[in-house]
Amino acid sequence: MNTNEPFDVVVVGGGIAGLSAANRAAQQGLKVALLERGTGPQYLCNSRYSGGVLHIAMHNAKDAPEKLMDVIKDATGGKADPELAHALATTAGRAIDWLRDEGAKYIRVGNIVWQQHVLAPPRPIVAGLDWKGRGPDVTLRQLVANLEKRGGKLFRLPAVTLMEKEGQCIGVEVAANDGTPATQPLHARAVVLADGGYQGNPALVSEHMGIDFTKVKTRGAGTGIGDGMRMARAMGAQFSELKYFYGHMLSRDSFTNDKVWPYPQLDELGTVGIVANDAGERFVNEGLGGVFVANTIARLANPLSAWAILDHAIWEGPGRTARIPANPQLANAGGTIIRADTLAELAAKTGIAAAPLEATVRSYNDALAAGKTENLTLPRSAKPIVPMPIIKAPYYAVPLCAGMTYTFGGIFTDGDGRVMSTRGAPIAGLYAVGATTGGLEGGTNGGGYVGGLIKGITFGMRAAEHIALSLKG
Repeated sequence: MNTNEPFDVVVVGGGIAGLSAANRAAQQGLKVALLERGTGPQYLCNSRYSGGVLHIAMHNAKDAPEKLMDVIKDATGGKADPELAHALATTAGRAIDWLRDEGAKYIRVGNIVWQQHVLAPPRPIVAGLDWKGRGPDVTLRQLVANLEKRGGKLFRLPAVTLMEKEGQCIGVEVAANDGTPATQPLHARAVVLADGGYQGNPALVSEHMGIDFTKVKTRGAGTGIGDGMRMARAMGAQFSELKYFYGHMLSRDSFTNDKVWPYPQLDELGTVGIVANDAGERFVNEGLGGVFVANTIARLANPLSAWAILDHAIWEGPGRTARIPANPQLANAGGTIIRADTLAELAAKTGIAAAPLEATVRSYNDALAAGKTENLTLPRSAKPIVPMPIIKAPYYAVPLCAGMTYTFGGIFTDGDGRVMSTRGAPIAGLYAVGATTGGLEGGTNGGGYVGGLIKGITFGMRAAEHIALSLKG
């Protein structure tokens, strides 16, 4: 590595956000270096593990910007930063076209509105972790090849600290490639942080979320350890709320059975039925969605005490209609599914308190029949997820855990990815994109999921375009 070679842009992180930023910058004639700590052509990152669907809050990302603005507002309970929401809504369609022009291939899944742009080849409809040779993996390797053809340099080294001069970011100190603790300077006119959040750092997860890392399943690659946040903080960066994560309900067996994660997610069971604890009581508004429920489970005194409770109609209905359905994929993968002809028998088999469970299901069914689920002791929303009664034997209990994919909160930027300081002004020369950033997702107490892939591509492009305009201007 020639550290005397100056670059226009250094990008930290080789996921979809970083590669989008690096390629778009190189397309515009900028001299680009990309730092990636992973090794091999299929280095691990969350983008590679993803399902490959480009969507905005479960809607077609090429819908009209005005519609997408409303979608983002609804999904986040109005908590998304308006500038970030506008930037995503107005650029996502172009980002999809740009990625296609970079060599990505898409398939469309029927008339399912949020699956109109799925990276091909798609993952199979099976449980477990199956990413090699699938759309995201193929797309990332294509983007690496594109960057190298454009003269970009890929260095397999971690960034250590940002270089600063008179309040401006002028590069990155990187770890020496000789195994010593020494660092080397890598000078650049702009730096883009795209290292993917802090979900792989137990200390930061505990500090910012108050979560016991050992009792939450890492659903993604776990490679985001918060280096971008640490470096940006040292330069006085502003941060969004850091409390929440994107994830899903998973089988509790995922801690010991690699065939049941990251799919099937069990949201369709718990959000249409109920989620109860060992005491037989509901503790969460299931109607707010699986991401919200997963965040709530993670914060229980015992995060391994949650159960999805449902009946045969739910098991054969929503249990079969998910993209990778629990029925039959969970059973095929050896996941625990407990069945019984009565709720009392189900309680006996699971160790759940019987009388409270029966009372909980009875009150839930009564409220549903009366159309008054909002009047339950713990209210249950009827929209956007429509609940179903638990009345048709056999009854089912599935042990749950929270699966954390990536963190919602992070470095706060403007719509062009410029990192904002605690004083409210952009930090010159410093940008951040992808899951290391916050301010867009995580509203409604952690339920506001907008879409990680499309967010990364869109803001990677926008940051690169702003850098090019600034440097050439």
